Amino acid sequence: MKELALRLHYGDDLLKEISKACKDETGIVLSGVGCVYQLRLRLAKAVDYLDIADDFEITSLTGTISHGKCHIHGSFSDSKGNTVGGHLCEGCLINTTCELVIGILESYDTIREFDEKTGYDEIVFRRIEND
Repeated sequence: MKELALRLHYGDDLLKEISKACKDETGIVLSGVGCVYQLRLRLAKAVDYLDIADDFEITSLTGTISHGKCHIHGSFSDSKGNTVGGHLCEGCLINTTCELVIGILESYDTIREFDEKTGYDEIVFRRIEND
């Protein structure tokens, strides 16, 4: 595994920047710390969204990246320490900073295939045979 480390700046869209940085890669989010001034998450059951224009600390980010397509979940805490979490969506806008470390998987590639059981295009990991 190799690493990709980057810092995002005020106004950057968290999900778009991760997607752009890994457009040709298969990876995993190893660490993400910083803050946002606009929060947008999809909640459980994939129906409702949480949109809040307020300051939040990024307390956790985890997920996979498959050639620019991301499946990332995050936890965010407000100024009182209340924490919310869900599926990261476009529209989470960086406030002061965000420091990201992404692991690039060199021994795996991915595709997305429709899964009849879930109703979604799901990631399929394929091990790359290295000579």
